Amino acid sequence: MRSLLRSQAVRAMAGRLSWGLGDQAVSSITNFVVGLYVARSLGTTAFGMFSLAWVSYGVVLNLSRGLTTDPLMVRFSGVSTESWRRATAQATGTALTAGVAASAVSVTAGLLVGADIGMAFVALGFVIPGLLLQDAWRFTFFAAGHGKKAFINDVVWGIALLPALFIAHRWFDTVVAFILAWGLSGAVAAVYGCLQAGVRPDPRGAREWLKRHRDLGTRYLIENVSNSGSTQLRMYGLGAIAGLASVGAVRGAELLLGPFFALLMGLSLVTVAESARVLQRAPHRLRNFCAILGAGQAAAALLWGLALLLVPHDAGRFVLGDVWDPASELILPVTIGIAAAGFNTGAAAGLRALGAAKRSLRAQLINSAGYVGFGLIGAFLAGAPGSAWGVALAITSGSAVWWLQLHAGIKDHLTLQDHLTSEKKEMRTS
Repeated sequence: MRSLLRSQAVRAMAGRLSWGLGDQAVSSITNFVVGLYVARSLGTTAFGMFSLAWVSYGVVLNLSRGLTTDPLMVRFSGVSTESWRRATAQATGTALTAGVAASAVSVTAGLLVGADIGMAFVALGFVIPGLLLQDAWRFTFFAAGHGKKAFINDVVWGIALLPALFIAHRWFDTVVAFILAWGLSGAVAAVYGCLQAGVRPDPRGAREWLKRHRDLGTRYLIENVSNSGSTQLRMYGLGAIAGLASVGAVRGAELLLGPFFALLMGLSLVTVAESARVLQRAPHRLRNFCAILGAGQAAAALLWGLALLLVPHDAGRFVLGDVWDPASELILPVTIGIAAAGFNTGAAAGLRALGAAKRSLRAQLINSAGYVGFGLIGAFLAGAPGSAWGVALAITSGSAVWWLQLHAGIKDHLTLQDHLTSEKKEMRTS
């Protein structure tokens, strides 16, 4: 009987992971198509401009996740439907509120900067609220175990994106047009998410949500923003040191790893919830579960990077145009860095499931400092290639920090559980 239940739990987990991979595959394809259009249509320098707006959005996205969906994934995975609905209304309302605030900042900054790059940030500000809401729906669906709904939502985004990209390319062919096409099609999926969930975002509940989950939200906010913020600082610094073309080259190399990012991000949608379930059922198995997750992602990155190194030159130019030549030189260091990052996500998922926000924050801050420092030193010494190798070194060496923190977090949890068990036995005896 016990083995039957275990096999059913494994099949259920495999199903949730499959929907996570499928959902992120669709999401990554849409992002890949947008990047491909910009790279082929506008060249390396304009692609660098687009990339600066893209990584800036990444900072806002991770800020929103830290305050909203990260606490929700930890505390409302596998709960009753009524609890999930209340939490979802408040979490998505908080995400929408964060989007409006970020929109005002982005538009103001864009108007102050002016020129083409400033207008790119104005366009980004216009679409941020819808993009954050769409992302929040995905995580709430996975928290409820409804990965199929997240998958369908991203399919809707992809369908809306096709005519939007055609219009942007046919009649405008500018960075601003592509940002609007990408963002407005995401807003269509955000509206559809309300219909799927049967829940309306409640911005009025944002204050209560932030107050109730301040213990996790504050630390996850700092952790997430330090992660994406380090990427932003590295890209800004690379642009200042070596020019926008170098930014475009690095982003082009990362774009080539798109299929692996689908795996990495797809698993990240469900690994925290699955790690939390493993922790509830068998805490002593959490370390092995996280190690398998991390090793599998690292192996996938290395295999994909090896395949990219074998791509013929003409085929690469067909895909990325002029961006291929500088980007192809960075495939090896970018692959090593992403493989190490994939391995680290296993430890990160375990720390999130444990609710060990202090430990995950400590690991993230140390890694972010190394990412920016080594990335900019490399850029100063050797431009885009030097920056790519510096980042690879920083992420690889930072793996030890993540896994040491997970080991200590599991030890603390098991010690606490033993202490609670002993107290219960004493109370029964007395």
